[in-house]
Amino acid sequence: MTKPLQHIPQRHLYKLLDRVLSSRFESEEELLKSLVRDLVEREEFAVVGARLWKLIPERASYRLLYQYGDVQHIPDEYELSVADQPAFAALAIRRTVTDVETDAVLRERGIWIYSATGVGRMVKLDGQKFYEYVIAINAPVVGEELSSMLAIIGSAASSALQNLRHRQEREQLRRDLDQASLIQRSLLPEHTIEFLDYVAFGVSVPDRIVGGDYFDYLRPTDMHEEERLSIVISDAASKGLPAAIQALFVSGALRMGITYHTKISSLIGRLNTLIYETFPHERFVTLFYCEITPSTSGLVLYANAGHCPALHYSARSRTVTALDPTGPILGIAPQQRFSVENINMQKGDILLLVTDGVLEAQSPSGELFGQQRLEHHLLTLAEQSPRTIAMTILQDVQQFSAGAQYSDDRTIVVLKRHP
Repeated sequence: MTKPLQHIPQRHLYKLLDRVLSSRFESEEELLKSLVRDLVEREEFAVVGARLWKLIPERASYRLLYQYGDVQHIPDEYELSVADQPAFAALAIRRTVTDVETDAVLRERGIWIYSATGVGRMVKLDGQKFYEYVIAINAPVVGEELSSMLAIIGSAASSALQNLRHRQEREQLRRDLDQASLIQRSLLPEHTIEFLDYVAFGVSVPDRIVGGDYFDYLRPTDMHEEERLSIVISDAASKGLPAAIQALFVSGALRMGITYHTKISSLIGRLNTLIYETFPHERFVTLFYCEITPSTSGLVLYANAGHCPALHYSARSRTVTALDPTGPILGIAPQQRFSVENINMQKGDILLLVTDGVLEAQSPSGELFGQQRLEHHLLTLAEQSPRTIAMTILQDVQQFSAGAQYSDDRTIVVLKRHP
């Protein structure tokens, strides 16, 4: 029976893969073979067969390391020449490919069309770049959603490989972490900021000494520009020092970009390309960016790049609306498009921004904190200050998740328009 491809939000897919790959593996091949089995066995991936290939530079070919699933057996250690398979070189440019199989042996085994993603570091071979590993899959349905899923799978696997390689090296870096934590804390703005008749309060608590969560309040430095305030919250997919480095990168890029009066969609688009080019193998960023304008209507422009929904509380109707993503995760591919939406914040309205560490905090029994609980806080605390709202939610999250095995960085920003 053909398994249908299930729609999984990109941030949820990355979190799922992060947990799948978080076990302790003793070798790269053990890790990747485990991933190949999971791709076939987990219903949500809708993969019927998968193969793991490894680049052999001295032979200019990829060698079959592992195969699993409902496909006919390919000879062990079978090799494909990079010269005969242009798709291998294309992966270095596009990260994922879907193509018609041309190798006679594979076609005899019923593999007529395949999708593949690159994994690991890049290796130069005769002036071209190739991934260390390639995971190829067979699925009943191919298309853009499968391609995006494969890109995230390749990225998550690359991140897991790097974590494995640097397991011992991390101990040597521990002495530098305290200083890194001081630097990161210095980058965060003061908790509270006031702008026109708005007030915002933000707080960020890393799961480790340093983390990948980031929030900021941004204003143009040109005195001749129209007064405006931007608020940004973001979450790097990795953890610890690698995530902190990426958060630092995002902070610097945004602070530089805000100095130019540019459209939000262009700013986020350029940031996406920078992340893709600077962190090519493994790490993504989700981000919510909003701009408060000095309009009497309370116009707020926003773009949501794969981040968990912001929540808009309307004082007039006492309802909460979720502001869903308006574009994909940052860094998944170059030149992605991000649309800009808007809301009107009336007197007493609240905008709540959080990272996954809040929304997806788990209790010891595995229950998720969830959006409904956040909405309840907004409804019951609507008359309180942004600081009280943020700290009450944070305290509830801490108590809710006390004793749980899995945890993440937690960041909350609350924006309120004075009644």
